Amino acid sequence: MNGFSLFFRLVAGSLRGQARYPASALMLTVSQFLVTGIEVVAIWALFDRFGSVQGWRIGEVALFYGLVNVMFALADALGRGFDVLGTEFLRTGAFDRLLLRPRALALQLVGHDLRISRLGRLLQGLLVLVFASLQAPIAWTPAHLALALFAIGGGVALFLGILVLQGTLAFWTVESLEVANVFTYGGVEAGQYPIALYARWFRRLLTFVVPLACVSYYPGLAILGRADPFGAPAWVGWISPSAGFAFLALSFAAWARGVRHYASTGS
Repeated sequence: MNGFSLFFRLVAGSLRGQARYPASALMLTVSQFLVTGIEVVAIWALFDRFGSVQGWRIGEVALFYGLVNVMFALADALGRGFDVLGTEFLRTGAFDRLLLRPRALALQLVGHDLRISRLGRLLQGLLVLVFASLQAPIAWTPAHLALALFAIGGGVALFLGILVLQGTLAFWTVESLEVANVFTYGGVEAGQYPIALYARWFRRLLTFVVPLACVSYYPGLAILGRADPFGAPAWVGWISPSAGFAFLALSFAAWARGVRHYASTGS
C-alpha cells in the first residue's frame, strides 16, 4: 500500500506541475490528437479507395488500430521516466538520489512524469474503437469486453517493457538509443494493421520476439469472431495477451542487471 500511495503522490505532483501551464498542456494534448488523427484519415482514404485489403475491411482494421493506440498511449504515459533515464538521471547523477530512497526504482520512474498530453492519443484510440464497433460485426459480450481489457493490459505491459529495455541500455550507453523507437513507434505503426498482411519473417518477429501480435492481432481476431488465415486456433487469442506480461517480467530482469552494473557518475 505504501508503494501505491507513493505512486499516486508522484503522479499528483507531476500533474500539478503541468497544470501550472494549462494552455501548454492543452495545446500539446490537442496536437497529439490531431497528429495521430492524420493517420486515421490516411487509413480511411485507403479503404475508401479500395474497399478492402486482402479481405480486411475498415471496421476490422479500426479495431486493431484502436487497441494498439490505447495500449501505447497508456504505456507512453507511464514509461516516461525510463525514456529519459539517460539524459535526465544518469548523465546528471540524479539517479544516485533515486537509489538512496527506500522505495523501488521502477516505481519512482513510472511516477516520474505522467504526461497529460498522452490523453490526445488515448482519446483518439478510444474514438476509433467506437467507430470499429459501429462498422465491424462485433458483439460486445461480457467475455469480449473482458478480453479487450486483458489485451490492453498485456499491450501496456509490452510497450512498457520495451521502454524499460530502452532505459536499461542507457546503463551501458549513457543515453536512450533511438533504436528503441523501431519497436515503440514502429510497433504501433505495424500493429495498426492485421499482421496477416505482412511477410512471414515479420509476422514471426511480431509474434515470438516482440509479441505485438499476441496483444493485438490474436485477441482482435477473437473479438471479431474471425479465423486466422494461417490456421492459429481460436483459443490462442484468449490467452495470448499474457505474453505482454511475460515480456515485461523479462524486461525487469534485464533492468535489475543494468542497475547492478551502474557505478555512479563519480560526482
